[in-house]
Amino acid sequence: MNLLQLSWKNLINKPLSMLLSLVLFALGVGLISLLLVLNKQLQDQFDKNLAGIDLVVGAKGSPLQLILSSMYHIDAPTGNMPISGIKAFMNPAHPLIERAIPLSMGDSHQGYRIVGTTHELVDLYKGEIAQGVLWTKDLDVNIGAAVASKLNLKIGDTFFGSHGLIIDENLVHDDAPKFKVVGIFKPTGSVLDQLILTNTQSIWKVHDDHDHDHEEETVTDAHAEHDHDDHEGHDHAAHEGHDHDDHEGHDHAAHEGHDHDDHEGHDHAAHEGHDHATEQQNITPADRKPLVEEVDKSITSLLIQFRNRNYRTLNMPRQINENTDFQAATPAIEINRLHSMMGTGTDALQTLAYVIIFVSGLSIFIALFSSLKDRKYELALMRVMGSSPSKIFFLIILEGLILAVLGFIIGIALSHLGMGILSNYMEDAYRYSFTGWEFLKEEWYLLVGALLIGFVAAIIPALQASSTDISETLSGS
Repeated sequence: MNLLQLSWKNLINKPLSMLLSLVLFALGVGLISLLLVLNKQLQDQFDKNLAGIDLVVGAKGSPLQLILSSMYHIDAPTGNMPISGIKAFMNPAHPLIERAIPLSMGDSHQGYRIVGTTHELVDLYKGEIAQGVLWTKDLDVNIGAAVASKLNLKIGDTFFGSHGLIIDENLVHDDAPKFKVVGIFKPTGSVLDQLILTNTQSIWKVHDDHDHDHEEETVTDAHAEHDHDDHEGHDHAAHEGHDHDDHEGHDHAAHEGHDHDDHEGHDHAAHEGHDHATEQQNITPADRKPLVEEVDKSITSLLIQFRNRNYRTLNMPRQINENTDFQAATPAIEINRLHSMMGTGTDALQTLAYVIIFVSGLSIFIALFSSLKDRKYELALMRVMGSSPSKIFFLIILEGLILAVLGFIIGIALSHLGMGILSNYMEDAYRYSFTGWEFLKEEWYLLVGALLIGFVAAIIPALQASSTDISETLSGS
């Protein structure tokens, strides 16, 4: 029987002591490994989604919330801001700003966010079309790879948007036009995988139609309480050019080109057979009014990249925050602040993991040291049969190393299994893709550390065993 087999036999001779040492060691290693894997994947997501953005401008509120909602899409927007107040930042000739990408948010589909923007956002994340084309018309959308996979959406599929960022059938805009999938992006590993993108006008259209319909329903309810004889005598001809649909006796022919769907007398069959029911949907980008001229409209935020960095760009956030009704947040600063907040909890967990590993090493030491009393005659007989002190020394050291290696293997397995389970919950909550099967080079350092702890824990028992006096031990029997 070689030393490895003999060491294993000695360990399983006391299974409870061995199990205690393994559990403690595995918990310590597993916790450290889980923190390493989780921090690495979170850091990768943060870095990818920074995408060279220097500044985010949005409504007043929390700067961190503005960054998380506009760049990472894991928080609620701080509100909307009128284009009339920010059109200077959207001017292509701005001396400091290279590009300003508008975002209009607040709607979703099955938990995935619908974002009104421009093709520049696709370029920002180096997105490429896997199927279909980039959107060109109102209500056309491009979807990320994760959206297509999770919701099983294909080119040509249509769906209603929902108000808000949660899944709730009561919030579906089923009285507004449907969106149509015209393109699917290749996987990028960035937030683009989790988004549904369309033009800004589509977001306005859905909300304008929805709000308009809501107003009509309110007016209809009010009219139902009036004297219908007086209403029937009303001069409808005076209202043929009105922006809202009339409810009784209205000349619908005058409104065939109206942007909003009528609710009474409307030809629904024609609407259902045509995904783009309005003339606005057929306007080409070249003919469309630039966003900067839509001064009566609002957007949620602006992602800004500077032409170059100088004292004027450094002062821009402060100038915006102090002299306007909006707020400007610097992504790098806010993400560092987030890391510092997360770092407190991470450091506490790491400290706990190191304490557990220390206790596990102490447990290995106690287990091996206490076993020497029961094994002293066995070790003396081994010496009599020709085993050298060095062989006895390595036998005990090997037992400590075996416990360390087994604890490391179990700990790593628990870590990645736990990350796999955690990734499902995180993906449901934040729509980001995480995995439990990414292994890091730092985990090899954990193996080296585990072996070192096993060696240190076993060295004192090994020295004592190798220096055992044979004659004294046997004579005492």
